[in-house]
Amino acid sequence: MSRSIHRMAVFCGSSPGTDPAYGEAAYAVGRGLAERGIGLVYGGGGFGLMHDVAQGALDAGGEVVGVIPRSMMEREWGRNDLTRLHIVDTMHERKALMAALADAFLCLPGGLGTLEEIIEVWSWRQLGFNDDPVGFLNISGIWTPLLAALENLVTAGFIRRELLDDVVVADDLESALTGLTSRLGVVLGDKLRG
Repeated sequence: MSRSIHRMAVFCGSSPGTDPAYGEAAYAVGRGLAERGIGLVYGGGGFGLMHDVAQGALDAGGEVVGVIPRSMMEREWGRNDLTRLHIVDTMHERKALMAALADAFLCLPGGLGTLEEIIEVWSWRQLGFNDDPVGFLNISGIWTPLLAALENLVTAGFIRRELLDDVVVADDLESALTGLTSRLGVVLGDKLRG
């Protein structure tokens, strides 16, 4: 029985970045997921690209599930107009719940928190803790230098080629969804140990 993506976890910045294309793309991702009947799981924030991706999904009538630590809500960093908002105590709980709620992960532009989140779920996939696929939306080439650094780690023998080949890198949502769907149910940990 083939799986499909019912909910997508999107990691992205709480800042807008310097290029308006980032916000436009984030909004389009949210809207595009909703139009395809795919729920959005995100960090619950109300600023920057986090706001844009949630707004795009909401404007298209989609399901938007936010997961945010209590301390961030107390600082008024979150949104209260979502389909569902889970307030948790720690960042660890946030990431674990987002992973439990989603079928796949997509990384949009963002900072250290965004990078940490996508790298963590990608490493979980490598270790066989989940079989949920991971992708980067390479808006305006934002991830190209990171991908080059990862290629260097393959050459240096610290990352297996299969792991880097498994990650989806796309310029648009349609291509990202095609790649992520093709990797659903693939247990990468078994491939890397075999």
